[in-house]
Amino acid sequence: MKFPGFSPQALTFLRNLKRNNRREWFQPRKDQYENLIKIPMLELIECLNLEFARFAPNYVTPAQKASYRIYRDTRFSKDKSPYKTHISAIFPRYTAVKREGAVFYFHFTTKELLVFGGVYSPEPDELRAYRALLQQRYGELEEILRDKKLRQTFGKLQGEQLSRMPKGVPCDHPAGSLLRQKQWYLENTLDARILTSPRLLPELAKQFEIMAPMIEFLNQAIVRKPKPAKMLFAAF
Repeated sequence: MKFPGFSPQALTFLRNLKRNNRREWFQPRKDQYENLIKIPMLELIECLNLEFARFAPNYVTPAQKASYRIYRDTRFSKDKSPYKTHISAIFPRYTAVKREGAVFYFHFTTKELLVFGGVYSPEPDELRAYRALLQQRYGELEEILRDKKLRQTFGKLQGEQLSRMPKGVPCDHPAGSLLRQKQWYLENTLDARILTSPRLLPELAKQFEIMAPMIEFLNQAIVRKPKPAKMLFAAF
């Protein structure tokens, strides 16, 4: 499958939405959103799933589940704008609960395309699991991060760090830098012009494939066994 890119009108819609982020403006133009952004986005996700099936089959995600809604949850936010002005999708491991773990993610605005892979805001138990994995197998991650293509595409591993070693970890541990981190991710920002080009799909697939070994390694810390078939059928 090929994806031709979004139409220039899709970006025009997002620009107008940013200036008119109100229900009174959006509702009469909902069909434009559906045709220019939502439907093409689902098509792009389906195309990406075919690519994931080749290099990371555990992350194939149904398009409706992968795509984020445009509607914002404003209940606990000072910003009461009802609509997001970025369009995004996420691909967690198929065994993940509530999108936990290391994930593939991208979003775009009228100005840029952000490509992300890794762990951003882990829960405390999840954070401890990553550190337990890294204490024993840090060499595997270091080898992954030395990959030439990875370094050329994303640079260094990113994420916030503690000022001190976590409790229970020796101060002289050889993986001190990795263990102090609270986040582990790779990120790249591309020019928005790629969004309206046929290069969008192959570029996303290429970057996700490069980061795939790191994603799968991190998820070994929290990998869950899938539910038995009987339990799955019982849920329907």
